[in-house]
Amino acid sequence: MNPWPFVIGAYALTLGGTAAMAAAAWIAMRRAEAQAERQRKK
Repeated sequence: MNPWPFVIGAYALTLGGTAAMAAAAWIAMRRAEAQAERQRKK
């Protein structure tokens, strides 16, 4: 049985999950920075 499809799938899931988490963290950071800036201007 060839293990390469499983290995490629595992890497794809890992890289995709890492990219999704990084994007979610970046969006949350931008939102928090904007909120902090709005509060600073009050």
